[in-house]
Amino acid sequence: MSSATMKLRGVNLGSWLVLEKWMVPSLFEGLQATDETTWCAEMGPRAADRLRAHWNSFITRDDFRWIAEHGLNAVRIPVGHWIFGPDYPYHPKYGDARHPFVTGGIDVLDQAMDWAQEFGLQVVLDLHAAPGCQNGFDNGGIKDVCEWHTKPEYREHSLSVLERLAEGYRAHPALHAIEALNEPRWDVPTDYIKAYYVDAYERIRRHCPPERVAVIFHDGFRSFREFLGFMQAPAFRNVIFDIHRYQCFERCDIDADIHAHLRKSAGDWKDEADAIITELGLPTICGEWSLGLDLKVVSLWAEGPFNHALQDMDGFQQLVASRGYAAAQLLTFEKYQGWFFWSYRTETTAAWSLRTSVERDWLPSVFA
Repeated sequence: MSSATMKLRGVNLGSWLVLEKWMVPSLFEGLQATDETTWCAEMGPRAADRLRAHWNSFITRDDFRWIAEHGLNAVRIPVGHWIFGPDYPYHPKYGDARHPFVTGGIDVLDQAMDWAQEFGLQVVLDLHAAPGCQNGFDNGGIKDVCEWHTKPEYREHSLSVLERLAEGYRAHPALHAIEALNEPRWDVPTDYIKAYYVDAYERIRRHCPPERVAVIFHDGFRSFREFLGFMQAPAFRNVIFDIHRYQCFERCDIDADIHAHLRKSAGDWKDEADAIITELGLPTICGEWSLGLDLKVVSLWAEGPFNHALQDMDGFQQLVASRGYAAAQLLTFEKYQGWFFWSYRTETTAAWSLRTSVERDWLPSVFA
C-alpha cells in the first residue's frame, strides 16, 4: 500500500525530542525555564547529561513494541530545528550561549527510525519547533515569541532542516511523510505560509519521490476553505492536509459539560469532516487530539476559572464519560485518512497519554 492511500492510526511521541514543560515537569523543577530553549540556556553545561538521559528513558524500544502490539501502525515524531546540531540562527532567548541546544538528537532519531522499521510502524517526521518560533507556544521552542515569519534566515533554516531530513531518510523503509511545520499561528499571514509550504514541498521532493513519501501541511488554525485549490494534483502529488482538534483551549469548551463535548465531537466535527472530504481535494489527517478537557493541566500559565467537565462525577461516571468522549472522537477521525493521538506518554496528565488511557480502559486496547 502506498503512502498516499494507507490508513494511519498512530500516536505522537511528544516531549521526547522537543520538550514540553507540562508533559515532563520533573525536568523543569527548580528552574525558571518554560520551554526547551530557555531550559537549555538556564541549564548550561548541565543540560547535555540530563537531556540525553531523558532521550534514553522517556521513549524506548519497548515502547515501539507496545505501540505495534496494540494495533497502531504509525508514529508522529516532533523534532526541533536544532536536530542536526549547531548551524541554526541565533535568537536573543539563547542569551550568552550561541548554540544552547544539546547535540545528539539526530542519533536518537536514527534509532527511532530503526525501531519503527523493526516493528512495522510508519513514521511522520514533524518540524515541531522552527527558529524564531512559529506560534509562541512552549512546543514551538520559545514560549510567548512568534517571530519565525519575520526573518528570511528563519524560513531558510526551516527549509534546510526539512531537506536534510528528506535526504537522510529518503531510503528508510519506515519514512511515511514529512510535515513542513507544526501549528504556525493564526496571525502568521496565509500567503506567507502557503509560499513556505510550496517551497517545503520542492525541497522534500528533491530527495523523496511522491510514490513513497507524503508531504504534510498544517492548517495554521484557519478554515480549510482558505486552502481550496492549494497544492493539488498533478503539479503536487501525495500531499496530506493536517488538522488538530482539541476541546480545552477556548472558553466555550472549558465551560462545557461532557454532553456538549460529545455533541461537538460526533456532530460538529463530523460535519466538518464531511465538508473537508467533499470540498478540499486532499487526504486529511487529524494529527493531534486527546482526551484532555482541563486546560489547567496543559497550560500551566493559564488563568482560571477551570470548570472541568468531569470534576463532579464519581468514578464510574468518569469512566463512561472518558470512554464516550474517546469513541465519539474516534468515530469522526476515522472518516479521515488517519489520526495521531497526542501523546504516547506524559508524567502526570493521564488524559493526554495514550498508554495510560488504554491501561485505564478509556481507549480501546487494540486499534486494528
